[in-house]
Amino acid sequence: MLETVIVVLHLLAAIGVVTLVLLQQGKGADAGASFGAGASGTVFGGQGSSTFLSRVTAILAAAFFITSLGLAFFAKDKASSMGQVGLPDPAVLEVQQAEPAVGDVPVLEAAKPADKAADVPQAPEQQ
Repeated sequence: MLETVIVVLHLLAAIGVVTLVLLQQGKGADAGASFGAGASGTVFGGQGSSTFLSRVTAILAAAFFITSLGLAFFAKDKASSMGQVGLPDPAVLEVQQAEPAVGDVPVLEAAKPADKAADVPQAPEQQ
């Protein structure tokens, strides 16, 4: 139950971060930005240290990282519990193959030898 809630929050945070990053305007997006037009003499420019969208993006990014850590914790618990049950490691499993049949093995038509010379196709004559 808790893992499902964390997965849903993780997906919502990921979608929110992507959406907010795409909505934000880059620093060099204005034509006059390269010449210093519109910016005040402060350290961070005319808008202050962060806008509303960048704050919400930072909060969603932090939520994304926290839910990532939570999902990693759940994955670690699942992996350790699978190892304690006595299940073999899937990477080490060997598939047992049946012995090949010897004797009455059907032969494909193309693999059978020709009985008569008429059965063998002849190369076309060159002139």
